[in-house]
Amino acid sequence: MLSASERKFVEANELCRLATTDENSQPHVVPVAYIYYNNKFYIATDLGTRKLANIRRNNKVALVIDKTNPNRAVMVQGLATILLSGEEYRTIYRIFYDRFAWVRRDPWQEGEAAFIAVEPRKVVSWGLRQ
Repeated sequence: MLSASERKFVEANELCRLATTDENSQPHVVPVAYIYYNNKFYIATDLGTRKLANIRRNNKVALVIDKTNPNRAVMVQGLATILLSGEEYRTIYRIFYDRFAWVRRDPWQEGEAAFIAVEPRKVVSWGLRQ
């Protein structure tokens, strides 16, 4: 779903802003670390977070990865699922562990934290060479 230039940009970064909505349709946007793997975005989160509660009610989400000078960005609208255990969870955890020092400093066990998997439905980018 991502073009070659979008994929390159997404894979070169590790921080995005994730938007969810609460029970009153109020937007909630937070910066989060992510990886892009097998055409999905994966975000680690603690259990009990607002974003997790919002996704349990409404799995439609959006995320933006952006840089300035010059302005470049990829915006994704998609459907989120919550991973608490299983083979996919373990695979993603290993990738996070290898990529992020903060995971290695404070590792967790399966079921102690969640991953949000975002399957893109719509992608819009700007400032990237096609």
